[in-house]
Amino acid sequence: MDFWASFWDIIWWFFVVFAFMAYLWAVLAIIIDLFHDHKLSGWWKALWFVFLIFVPFLTAVVYLIARGDGMAERSQKASRTRLESYEPYNRDVAGYSSSDEIAKAKILLDCGTISQAEFASIKLKALAK
Repeated sequence: MDFWASFWDIIWWFFVVFAFMAYLWAVLAIIIDLFHDHKLSGWWKALWFVFLIFVPFLTAVVYLIARGDGMAERSQKASRTRLESYEPYNRDVAGYSSSDEIAKAKILLDCGTISQAEFASIKLKALAK
């Protein structure tokens, strides 16, 4: 019988591929989380990693149950840190400055697009940066 002969064989094949890709994504997220967790000692990281190699599915499920909440917090913290480190660089590269923003807001005020109160608000925000 040909592999592609049945519609349900194709559906089953797609399901298996999807489940495998989801599993690989979860294992990769766990490995990344292990390296981002600075509170966990190197021995514990190595132990989790060894278990991920030898008992992968069970270890992934246990890790997600035991440390799943911390994964989200560490991911948010890493994202915040990256964003804060890129912000000054982006401002320098883009030529963004407070005076540029105030000048653009003044043009909008002169054209009547924004009110005096909106201009004052934009100016305060720009000067606060």
